[in-house]
Amino acid sequence: MDNNKVMIVGTGNVGASIAFAALNQRTSINEIILTDIVAEDAEGEAMDLRDALAVSPSYIKISNGTYKDAKDCDVVVITAGVPQKPGESRMDLLTKNVEILKDMVAQIMESGFNGIFLVVTNPMDVLTYYTLKFSGLPAERVIGSGTVLDSARLRERIANYLNINPKSVHAHQVGEHGDTELTLWSLADAGGQKITELLDEPTRNNISEFVKNEAYEIINRKGATYYGIADSVIRILNSIFDDELRILPVSSFDSFSGTCFGWPSVVGRKGVIRRLDLTISEKEGMDLQKSINALNKAIKSCKNL
Repeated sequence: MDNNKVMIVGTGNVGASIAFAALNQRTSINEIILTDIVAEDAEGEAMDLRDALAVSPSYIKISNGTYKDAKDCDVVVITAGVPQKPGESRMDLLTKNVEILKDMVAQIMESGFNGIFLVVTNPMDVLTYYTLKFSGLPAERVIGSGTVLDSARLRERIANYLNINPKSVHAHQVGEHGDTELTLWSLADAGGQKITELLDEPTRNNISEFVKNEAYEIINRKGATYYGIADSVIRILNSIFDDELRILPVSSFDSFSGTCFGWPSVVGRKGVIRRLDLTISEKEGMDLQKSINALNKAIKSCKNL
């Protein structure tokens, strides 16, 4: 399909911000359909967004709909899920969101959808794995937002120390989008200069900790994060629709570990074209294995669903 049509499932802060981000930059997206369990919320967001069409840089057809409208969509972005409540464990949240996901994906697939899933809901890597399982689509067409946002945070932080533009920094966070993610310092550079030669180890460790924990700091202050992830999702969507073959650390299925995690990958019109084969340091390899083990444990906790 070449409709350049996107469905966003879930119109909370993240879903609405993704639609708003698309509207406010040049993009190849032609149409956005918003859907939510609270249909009136999706309708209200669509109305509010349409009010910006006369003054926005892009013209995008915006409407609200149901899962049945996914049939001719190129990409379905999943942002819906249950937020964590006081007294609930991460596994309680995970189980509920996997159950919601199972029903959601079944209804979307029943519509005749044959495009690409882009999973944003947390725990994103585990939900990406289960979206792949529930949909039956080829692995290259089930993508998680991965560590694209984390890597953006990393590049911005490094750039701050070096007093350069973040776009000139090449560095990646990888692994779980969460507490076990890690920085590939051995491959990080700015203009061909190794970051390990520009910044000492204590500084690099501080940056890694900052990047890993920044989401918590934002949530403590304003209750949620949504602007950074919204632009990160548009970056992924643009790479898909424009067939950019851009390298992004999205989450996708890794056949060696049997799980999904963020890793530098070539992203284009067909989804994940390939995951890069990178040589990393021994410590980074060990830390990555810890991240994979944590994800596999979480996946196995939901095997009966």
